Amino acid sequence: MAHTDHQTMRRVLRREIAGTIGLLTDEHDFRAMRRYRTFTFDDHRTYLQQVEALLKTRAAQGTHTTVALFDPQEYADFCADTGLDPDIPTSRTRFTAEVATTGPTVPYEGQPLADLVPTLIDEAVRQATWEYASTLLARLGACASCGEDIGRAAFVRASQFLVRILDTAQPGARHLVCSVSGTPETLVSVLHADGGADGTTQLDEAEALEFTTVLALGLATESPGGLVMRTSAPDTPDRIYGWRLRGDGLEPLTAGEVFDAYCTDVESGDLISPESGVDYCTPPDLGLDDERPTTGHDH
Repeated sequence: MAHTDHQTMRRVLRREIAGTIGLLTDEHDFRAMRRYRTFTFDDHRTYLQQVEALLKTRAAQGTHTTVALFDPQEYADFCADTGLDPDIPTSRTRFTAEVATTGPTVPYEGQPLADLVPTLIDEAVRQATWEYASTLLARLGACASCGEDIGRAAFVRASQFLVRILDTAQPGARHLVCSVSGTPETLVSVLHADGGADGTTQLDEAEALEFTTVLALGLATESPGGLVMRTSAPDTPDRIYGWRLRGDGLEPLTAGEVFDAYCTDVESGDLISPESGVDYCTPPDLGLDDERPTTGHDH
């Protein structure tokens, strides 16, 4: 009887242990892992089917699973740094546990793997963008004339801009895109937010942090770039408006400029038919002097 009780308790405990699965999302990464003798899968499609079956089984048992992005090159580097043999399953487990705390992850909530994989890749891109922009911001150092940290001041400025942009948007779903092209490579950040009629805004904090960091980098380096908002609410046309990055501030785009940007093919330059039920318009007044927040110092 006691033995049965112990088995029951272990089953209960297993359900309460959260696990992480490292996922090889594409064929290239899958082939890179096949060089290890203990990695026994031959076909990427079969591998994905087996992973999905395992996720469903764990979910049916009431076990929470997080899916992490498994990068073969990062895995090889991890093994080299820690002295682990990369051709041992426990090494892959150790790496997956490490990734779960520092890398991109997505909780499995019963969604098809075909939906989970793009979400995981988007999360990886978002995190990489944030890390890259943060590094560039930190390298800017202090202002030569006043000693203030340029990156920190720009982050404060960008945060104030974001708050005012969200506060002045109409209730409903908000989709913000910020692009900065003057850095060594173009950075694009996307932020989704939902605004209630009572003035509350719901957003993902990690997305907001990355968005603010990219905008701050554009402001601090006075790089070419832009910021576009699309708001959607029931029974009203979608509204699209935006700003260009100008110096260390934002300059409103005219309705015509927004229309031209959305109705021109980027690669060919050909005109694209405008969407129906969309209002291309000028942005609301942010209520900031000269479209710039006050940080106590201008660089």
